[in-house]
Amino acid sequence: MSLDDVIYVICLLACIGAGSYVKKIRDESQRKCICSMLGIIVVVVVSGFHSLHCAISAALGTASVLLVHPSKCHLVTFVVMFGYLVFFRLVYLFGLPAVPGHTNMIQMLLTLKVSGIAFEKTAAWKRLKARDEQDNNEQRDVNSEPSIEITDYDIDLQKLSATEIVHYSFNYVGILTGPYYRYRTYRDYFEMPFKNHAPCAEATIEQLKSAVFYCSLYLLANYIWPLEYALSDEFYNDRSVLYRLLYVWPTFFIFRARIYTGLTLSECVCTMAGFGAYPDEADVTNGEGPRKRYQHMKRDAEKRSYNFTTIVNTRVLEVERCWTFREGMKHWNVCVQYWLAVNVYKLFPIRKYRTGATFLCSAYWHGFRPGHYFCIMGAPFYVPLEDMWHKLVRKDAVGLRRTVIDVIFWISKWFAFSYLGTAFLLSSFDSIWRFYSSVYHIGYITWALLVALGLYLTKLKKAAERKAKRTADSIAPSGEPSTSKQKAQ
Repeated sequence: MSLDDVIYVICLLACIGAGSYVKKIRDESQRKCICSMLGIIVVVVVSGFHSLHCAISAALGTASVLLVHPSKCHLVTFVVMFGYLVFFRLVYLFGLPAVPGHTNMIQMLLTLKVSGIAFEKTAAWKRLKARDEQDNNEQRDVNSEPSIEITDYDIDLQKLSATEIVHYSFNYVGILTGPYYRYRTYRDYFEMPFKNHAPCAEATIEQLKSAVFYCSLYLLANYIWPLEYALSDEFYNDRSVLYRLLYVWPTFFIFRARIYTGLTLSECVCTMAGFGAYPDEADVTNGEGPRKRYQHMKRDAEKRSYNFTTIVNTRVLEVERCWTFREGMKHWNVCVQYWLAVNVYKLFPIRKYRTGATFLCSAYWHGFRPGHYFCIMGAPFYVPLEDMWHKLVRKDAVGLRRTVIDVIFWISKWFAFSYLGTAFLLSSFDSIWRFYSSVYHIGYITWALLVALGLYLTKLKKAAERKAKRTADSIAPSGEPSTSKQKAQ
């Protein structure tokens, strides 16, 4: 592990340890200030001089949220925060020192938080406006319930202060690696008693066990199959094409183990502090939080059972065990996916380009290196291929045949993840092109052939179905009109 990684892990462990202390603070205002101070300390320790980037972007984003009219503040804040990423990542072109990797992660999460709160404010403003228009234009019965539901949270979002946005942005929980959480989740932590009754210590211990396991796998696999070896001349001169192609499997396995370790430790920061704890009855989902009313549950909070689903960023077992690429994506980085789905996919004005725009935004958010686009933008091309073959051979399969096909899909899923993920890790165009050329671009060529074959088989299948339908119509039992005649009648 590099020195930066050691400092990063130490900071995460310190944040986990701080959770038990923070949870005991009874004065909510004092707790909020301490959480923000801890977050700022972590940023400075990890980033040093580069912490100024976080402060400047947060100030610009906060000004956009507060000074721009609610109907437009989400768009302006989005442009400001994502636009600052350009300067932040290309700062070396202006003669300033390049930004360390861990500061980049802090800035990425800060971008989601500040722009996310602007999207929440605009959505709440639209609901309030629609409710007011309904009240003014419709003659409703006095005793009837309004069709547009307005909550106190919608009203409070219109009264946001700069102090609240800064507290939310620099809260030590999630400051390093996430997870992303809504402002509502942040506010609930200080206003609801759920943290005092959730099984914080037990959940943290279980997660720490998992983190140790993932970290052990990472260190062992990285020692045996280091990524640096894939950049060496020996790898290309002395190794066979098959060896180079198979090397993508341990390379992506190492990447996954590293990510699982960091994300699990980040979840430990949340669970130890009781952050993101909600009753099971609240119907909680990742990133979003409760989907049902839950405020009344604080009255008998001690009698309820709790979970931390809100802050679970990656469902590790589901990622590893699911059969398809599409399913794997759904379980990976789900809190960030929630942000992308709500603020990009659903709001993008042109429906047929929504998926592409969402993946492009994700690639942009991750960085400007070619590897990010080779990897992330490869997904929307692979998934339709997988869907097509699912309809052709997997959808109607049962028994042993289905099991065999599932295993083939599982192997194909991990090859696709690993093949595309290697580009993410190699990062530069020269390194990516050198590696893909050394294996004769076999991944892309194979997928292109499968697309062509799949389209041909789909055409044959549809033709066979039409022929079968015509045959069935022509041999309808005597005395009964054929389907075509029935339609004519």
